[in-house]
Amino acid sequence: MTTQKNAPPDDPKHTPIRRFRAPDDLWDAYDSVCKRVFQRERSEDLIEHIVATVREHGNEAELQKLSAAEAELAERRARKGGRPRARQSAESPQDV
Repeated sequence: MTTQKNAPPDDPKHTPIRRFRAPDDLWDAYDSVCKRVFQRERSEDLIEHIVATVREHGNEAELQKLSAAEAELAERRARKGGRPRARQSAESPQDV
């Protein structure tokens, strides 16, 4: 899943960026393994791991949050690549 890195933190159109520390060599090796073994990006693998962990160990409130998060992910994935382009203004150089 991709997201705009410059999106405001409270922008509901974009998934928030989460940061954590990992050595560069580990991060690079993880990227290679995800692509070679699973044919997916690191973020997809991390999301799957997080979902599985909450599903296995979550209490009722956490499982409700998981359900809401999965609905949000499904909505985002449904529009990925299908979002209409922004309309050009009348003064746009492309219209001239």
